[in-house]
Amino acid sequence: MTSSATHSHRPPGYADRRADHLRRLNKIEGQVRGIARMVDEDRYCIDVLTQVSAVTRALHEVALGLLDDHLRHCVVDAARSDSTDAQVKLDELTTTLRRALRL
Repeated sequence: MTSSATHSHRPPGYADRRADHLRRLNKIEGQVRGIARMVDEDRYCIDVLTQVSAVTRALHEVALGLLDDHLRHCVVDAARSDSTDAQVKLDELTTTLRRALRL
């Protein structure tokens, strides 16, 4: 994992869409609390699993949005300015995708 300190001199690629990402994450947080409430109330298993699936899809959408932001900003900027930095960004991306695809 890369240290966030190495990236502190530039705003994150998602800076322009921060409010949108936070709005989605807050909604997901509410959905997770709702799932906990469903379990506490002994709701039907399939109903709980349906909500878990909806939260999982919502998190995947956030992840894809962040990935898109990273590609369009961080990776493109690095490729335009410095081949060494570009290689680092591509390596980070590959590592991140490998981790994400280990579902």
